[in-house]
Order: sequence, then C-alpha cells, then structure tokens
Amino acid sequence: MKFRANLYIGGAFFATAVIVGVLAPLIATHDPVFDANLMNAELPPGWEFPFGTDAQGRDIYSRVVHGARISLTVGLVAQCINSIIGVSLGLTAGYWGGWWDDLVSGLTNLMLAIPSLIFALAIMAILGPGLVSLLIALGLTSWSYSCRLARAQVLSLKSQGYVQAAKILGYSDLRIMFTQLLPNILGPLIVIATLGAGGSILAEAALSFLGLGIRPPYPSWGSMLSDAREQITTAPWLSIFPGLAIFITVLGLNLLGDGLRDILDPQSRERTS
Repeated sequence: MKFRANLYIGGAFFATAVIVGVLAPLIATHDPVFDANLMNAELPPGWEFPFGTDAQGRDIYSRVVHGARISLTVGLVAQCINSIIGVSLGLTAGYWGGWWDDLVSGLTNLMLAIPSLIFALAIMAILGPGLVSLLIALGLTSWSYSCRLARAQVLSLKSQGYVQAAKILGYSDLRIMFTQLLPNILGPLIVIATLGAGGSILAEAALSFLGLGIRPPYPSWGSMLSDAREQITTAPWLSIFPGLAIFITVLGLNLLGDGLRDILDPQSRERTS
C-alpha cells in the first residue's frame, strides 16, 4: 500500500539521518573543525576523502556527518517549541472561547500573514547569529499552524459526552484539556509536527546560508552550502553532499508525515489502498 511505502521509506531516511548524527564522533574520519591542511585544499572525492575537501583542506564527509547533529537538533528542537506554543494556545482558545479565543485567533492570523522566514530573519537580525538565537527565531515563527489545527479540533470535540462527564466529575479546565481533549487530537498534531520539522531544517539551512545561523567554523548543512557558493563550478562536491543531506532528510520527514497522515486518517487510507 502507498501509505506503508511512504512510512517505511520516509522512516528509513529520517532514522538514517538521526543515527548518523548520534554516531558522528564514531563514524567521522577526521575532525570537522580543526583538522585543516591547505595541502589538501579542494581535493575531489577519493579514497582518503570520499566527499572531497573544502578550501581549508577539511574533510567534507566528516563535516556533513557532524553537521547532521546541528541541523537535526535545530530543526527538531525548534519544531518542539512551535508545537508546545501552538498546541497550548489552540487548546485554550478552542476550549475557553470568548475574548481569549478572539485574541489568539487574531494573533494566529497575523502570524500566518507574515512569511515565517522573513520573521525569523528579523529576529536573527536583532539577536545576532548563534545556536540559541536560531532556536528562538525558528521556535517563535511557525506555531500558528499547530495552533489553528488544535483549536479547530477542540471546537469539534468539546461538546462530546466524555468532556461533559469530566466537567460533572469536577475536573478542572486544564485537566480536561490535557487529559481528555489532547489525547484525542494528537494524531493530526503529530502529522503536522513531522512535516513542520522538515520545514524547520530547511529554514535553518536558509538562515545559515545567509550567514545568520550557526557561526563558523562549526558545520551545519546550510553554512556548508554558504561556504561553497563561490566554488560551485570549480568544486561542485562542496555543495552537492550537504545539499543531498538536506534533501534526503527533508524528503524522509515529508514521506513520514504523509504516511502517518494516511494511517491516522481512515478515509485517506481507503483512497490510497
């Protein structure tokens, strides 16, 4: 079935990227930062350097492997921040309604009207480059999607019998939201979080490419692409391998999210079977 293929292929791609990042110190053949030798500058892929070397003579393979740690950490942590903010606001807005719902809905519409990358660029311009600034910028720019989804789901479920029974039993509002409603809307939220993680990895790569992400000489896939842009014709391997790493990881997350969506949505599963 199509959804199983998407799930397995996407899961395999993403799991491979995670394993590479976790095992980076063990599988890297050189130090990604300090093992520089100008005698080996811009060597093409070969036996000693399977991905070639950069302008400082550093091993591209080792930098791609260690870059997985940074890029995946930024993408996944930023998406966790987005999900926490968005789900909390969506749950409370959908359940309480009133002026709080109007305020959250207005703020959500405002965030949706501003391109998230432009907003992240503005935050990074204020905070400056660095890992913490990058996490803050990406963690505050894409929560509106999960907020809108959580709010819509809560509005359709809060009148259900089990919610009314919890009120009669004296459950507090927060207890009802996080023990009765949240478990029943986790499916679509997991899907949108999976897809959003890929977007966060792409955003990190874009910001690092513009010089507003991870500070050199520490490798991230986006900063490696930025360093390689002047040698794209003379040393194409400098950009090919970090670009492939981004492509495979984001493709894996998108396929994984697509497969999870088909599994969690029976109607979609019937259409793809």
